[in-house]
Amino acid sequence: MKKVIATSALGLVALGAHAQSSVTLYGIVDTGFGYQSSQTSLGSTSGGRSVIKMVNGIWAGSRFGLKGSEDLGGGTKAIFQLEEGFNSATGAQSVSGLAFNRQAYVGVANPTYGTFTAGRQYTSYYTLLSPYSPTTWLTGAYGAHPGDIDSLDTLYRVNNSLVYTSPSMYGLTVSGSYALGGVAGSTNAGSTYSAAIQYLNGPFGIAAGYQRINNAASGGGAWDANSTTSNAGAQAGVSGINNGYQTAQAQQRVAVTGGYAFSAQWDVSFSYSNVQYIPGINSKFHNEAIFNTAGAVLHFKPLTVLDLAAGYSYTRATQSNGISSSARYQQFNLSQYYSLSKRTGLYALEAYQRAGGQTIGTNGTSIINATADIGDGQNSAPSSSRSQFAAGVGIIHRF
Repeated sequence: MKKVIATSALGLVALGAHAQSSVTLYGIVDTGFGYQSSQTSLGSTSGGRSVIKMVNGIWAGSRFGLKGSEDLGGGTKAIFQLEEGFNSATGAQSVSGLAFNRQAYVGVANPTYGTFTAGRQYTSYYTLLSPYSPTTWLTGAYGAHPGDIDSLDTLYRVNNSLVYTSPSMYGLTVSGSYALGGVAGSTNAGSTYSAAIQYLNGPFGIAAGYQRINNAASGGGAWDANSTTSNAGAQAGVSGINNGYQTAQAQQRVAVTGGYAFSAQWDVSFSYSNVQYIPGINSKFHNEAIFNTAGAVLHFKPLTVLDLAAGYSYTRATQSNGISSSARYQQFNLSQYYSLSKRTGLYALEAYQRAGGQTIGTNGTSIINATADIGDGQNSAPSSSRSQFAAGVGIIHRF
């Protein structure tokens, strides 16, 4: 009889422990149609043609994922998240060969001491700055700063990373992250580290962050175009804007974002970033290249089911590497979102960009005219000219 009672008690304990754990399946499916006035291959400045095509994940990247937690006692929880991105138009993985390409991490969280996670995840720089990113209402595909040069969109996720984020204290949150490069003989090569601070007080918020990506040296001794810690080994935000600087020894970003809600109907956000491409002894370019970007977004909600937004950004590079007229980019954005329900919505987006000045070509040495590259949805197929117009419509469902 005692054995039966003991077995029953153990069963109840196990049931109680199970009740304190949770796992959630979630996802987004986003499909639409897009128009682009001029499209050519990355690195080309000729042959541009307009195109209409089915597009995936304009408003938000299509994905499915699992996230969960287990109560460990004393307020501490074990947490995890596995998230796979996919192309809803074709069913393909958004990053070939990576089963959970968006996020894959495990860690612990405590309301007093903060959260610590390990795996493939976003940097502290992105996480704390993103609430006021231009992509919130303008999307990354069309609304990210040209080529997403400052990584304020979600395209860059870091492998082998450790992230700590503090709890909010009087509206203040701090976070730091470090990703191991895994390069034999060097602790610095291929590593990524960042730090950020965020302050929220009622309708006002502001955040500042720093991020450095150290590229890995190849077997031949030259600097790789890719960081071993990033998205499938790919460098952050390669586009027509920065294509000539892929052989940098390191990329460094400093940014400030913020916003203010005037009412439930009106709010404004702003952002400024300074992006540096730092050459090494084997880089194809020889002087540090710097891109400064400033932008603002006005969001208006005239109806419960309708959101409207307009944005502008200006990007300018410094004169370096023999360039006498530095590259500059002006981008204008509009967005409209209509909620059919809490989970389903229709959207439309419009964007125009005008480029001027000169930049470095794909080979890292030649000087060419700067060409337009709207947001980050056109990174692999920018314009062949100084101007580009893009528009898209679609439907999004969340589950």
